[in-house]
Amino acid sequence: MDRNFRLYKKQRLCSPTAIEALFAHSPESRGALCYPLRAVWRPDPSRRSDAPLAFVIVVPKRRLRHAVDRVLMRRRIREAFRLRHAEFAMPEGTRTDIAFVYVASTTEPYEAVDRAMQRLLAKAAENTPS
Repeated sequence: MDRNFRLYKKQRLCSPTAIEALFAHSPESRGALCYPLRAVWRPDPSRRSDAPLAFVIVVPKRRLRHAVDRVLMRRRIREAFRLRHAEFAMPEGTRTDIAFVYVASTTEPYEAVDRAMQRLLAKAAENTPS
């Protein structure tokens, strides 16, 4: 079992234009809620990349007031994504942008975040056109 668990810079969604397009109400954007996470994804056929998934993590200050709590949840979400993203095959040659938004108002244990991540990635993989 030789799996690569690394996250690369090319897997980060950094472009403000791409993030705005992801959250814009467009027919290409899809979303799902699996408490404590909500995911929004959008296939981006215009951008070719080695990484089939580009992600961004959002933990709103409105939900978690303390910075240490926001950082903790961001780390838990990133870790769950790091361990799970290789299990789900996305279409070859295209790139799918995905945002994970934390919706709980308290910190949740890693197990809850991991279960939600697994379900969200499965939904994104089955609803992304190939």
